[in-house]
Amino acid sequence: MIMTSVTLVALLMLLDTSIVVTAIPRITSQFHSLADVGFAYQLACAELQPLTGRIYMNLDSKWTFMGFFFVFEVGSLICAVSTSSKMLTVGRAIAGIGTSGILNGAFTIISGCVPMSRRPTMLGLVMGVSQVVGGALTEYTTWRWCFYINLPIGGLVAILLVFVRIPEQIPKAKFTSAIRTLPPKLDLIGFALFAPAAIELLLALQHGGNQFTWHSSQVIGLFCGADVTFIAFLAWDYYKGDAAMIPFSMIRRKIVWSSSLTYGLLMGQIFCASYYLPIYFQGVKGASPMMSGVYVLPSILAHLFVALVSGKIVERVGYYPPIIVVSAAGMAIANGLLSTLAPHTSTGKWIGYQILLGAARGLDPVTTTNPRPQPIIAVQNVLPPPQIPVATALVMFSQTFAGALFSQFLGHHLHEQSQYSRAAICPECGSPDHHQCRRYGIPIGSSGSELANVVIAYAKSVDRVFYLTTGMACGCFLFSWAMGWKDIRKKNMVSKA
Repeated sequence: MIMTSVTLVALLMLLDTSIVVTAIPRITSQFHSLADVGFAYQLACAELQPLTGRIYMNLDSKWTFMGFFFVFEVGSLICAVSTSSKMLTVGRAIAGIGTSGILNGAFTIISGCVPMSRRPTMLGLVMGVSQVVGGALTEYTTWRWCFYINLPIGGLVAILLVFVRIPEQIPKAKFTSAIRTLPPKLDLIGFALFAPAAIELLLALQHGGNQFTWHSSQVIGLFCGADVTFIAFLAWDYYKGDAAMIPFSMIRRKIVWSSSLTYGLLMGQIFCASYYLPIYFQGVKGASPMMSGVYVLPSILAHLFVALVSGKIVERVGYYPPIIVVSAAGMAIANGLLSTLAPHTSTGKWIGYQILLGAARGLDPVTTTNPRPQPIIAVQNVLPPPQIPVATALVMFSQTFAGALFSQFLGHHLHEQSQYSRAAICPECGSPDHHQCRRYGIPIGSSGSELANVVIAYAKSVDRVFYLTTGMACGCFLFSWAMGWKDIRKKNMVSKA
């Protein structure tokens, strides 16, 4: 019952992420705020994740989990009824706050009550179905249903969770007394230093080359502020010792920092590829929202098929580093091939490239969709139970922060490159009042030669996205060597006992 409840919540989170992907171009067409919408969700999720580890360490896991889930549902409702880009951005930010606690809570709860099992079939099918559903809802109804759909599903999940008893890994005080003693245990000063540092860095990347030039006082000030605030956070963290929000003693452990970096780079490239492949199909190939969801199925189905095989291999052998290394190399090659996509790339090529990418992801136990990704399993195998919530939050933070950082950078890069290309090829398209340039940056109704040239320039901008994802996969390849050779079968036997 516990596994069913928590897995349903994880499925809902995955559904939300996957279903929105195919709606992004249509949302951008209406609100013209691609970067802000994605940025708000990922930033809110990343900022709070280290803090949620401390919250789960001290408060009842079930009701804390329910609280974050409620916040996520409120954010989804605001997104569904939003009437402006600002309202949509606020809604995604609130949903991101809920997500920060849901992800960490799900992995923490599972680590305390179930053995290391795999769920690739269920989650893989959800990934495939949700992107097609998202495209269909966007094309035949409205993109708002991509958010409305969370509400009835969330209601059923909430009812199920109410009747589930979730065991705790460590003894905890009653809720009323725990709340009174909670603030000192959260290291709020550390959070107050850490959060602004990350926000200033991401804002500098958001505004640099967009609202302000890179050498403007505003952007330089944000970078300097991020540096100073982060140094202050490190000093405070060192002073607090093991009571800090992110203890130095934990970060220094090789398994922790290597798992965090591996997972961050890996999920960063997955987020970027998942977001920009539908944009390529809609903006360059001219596909509908629904068909763009269909066109990304080769990578998802290949991921699902290979995951079924690789999961059994790892469970039998007990060691995952060799497969992670081979998988990272495969993802680097696949992303490199995707960087050659052009307006006239044949169907066989983009299907083949996606199959290779999906197979590489499925081969990697880090992304073999199971209740706990492999870096989290690796960390939870080594650390004692009291440290598991904080360590889990740190690994999850690396995922969401990398996604926010790279998607922010790539979103503005794509915008800058397409704007520059349009201005050079079609001067009237540089005008914000030119309605032919409002959809995905491509001039609808322009002459054939102008349209062809702009589509080519836009495709080249998307290709540069995959240059970075290739580099991220290479970084994952390097850091995965440091994750250690821990036999996960031993933990399985302990859990079953």
